[in-house]
Amino acid sequence: MLFPVLIKKAYQRNMQYRASHIINTAASAAFGLIYVSIWKGIGQPAGGDGYTLDNVIHYVAFNQVCLWITLFITNGLGIERSVRTGQISLDLMRPVHLFYHLMCREWGQIGYQLLYKSLPIYILYIITLHLPVPTSAVTWLGTAAALTMAAYMNICINYLIGVTALWTTESNWLFWVHNAISTVLSGFLIPVDWLPGWLQTVSRLSFYPYMQYFPSKIYLGLTQASAVLSVSLLWCILLTALCLAATSVVRKKLEVQGG
Repeated sequence: MLFPVLIKKAYQRNMQYRASHIINTAASAAFGLIYVSIWKGIGQPAGGDGYTLDNVIHYVAFNQVCLWITLFITNGLGIERSVRTGQISLDLMRPVHLFYHLMCREWGQIGYQLLYKSLPIYILYIITLHLPVPTSAVTWLGTAAALTMAAYMNICINYLIGVTALWTTESNWLFWVHNAISTVLSGFLIPVDWLPGWLQTVSRLSFYPYMQYFPSKIYLGLTQASAVLSVSLLWCILLTALCLAATSVVRKKLEVQGG
């Protein structure tokens, strides 16, 4: 029962800040419209690997919708703050695994952002940008599975970023480096196919394309889910193993600021 309780508590906590979050949602939607306007100004891509201007606009728009699910989550899952306050010592004493505890809590955050941020932006883009709505159940299921695994991968990455706070007093920079790299390698603003050859190779050997690029392509019907989800699952398994290993190390080295 712990899993649904933690999700519910995180969801309810966010409900206290709905007015503030409306501003974030409006700003995010506006940024997406700006990106689309830039592409409209550029015009039809020449030799765009099968992409048309409409495809690119829809690709950029759907990526903006996905950001609140796949990228914009709690910095380091809040571990750095816990280390600074000493809360981490109590978290490690709980009769529940630290990773499981923080992961469950973050799913509540993601659920809230899905309903109150991604969904309104999605509806707005359907109306203003004519973002296509898939009619195939297979496409919907593939997109949902890809986004779920993308969100989970980012939870794992932020957990690994967070636990570095046990060795350094400042791990924030890792979070922003991760965000910066993700903007390029995940295909957020432009498809991975348009990156320079060597950067494409780096991207495809990493987990980043499975956060934005492939979920968007599945949604737009530009690739088959079956060709993507198995690799996403492998990344989820690998990152989970790293998180569990990191927790084992953290339990042996606990250093709280001021104590």
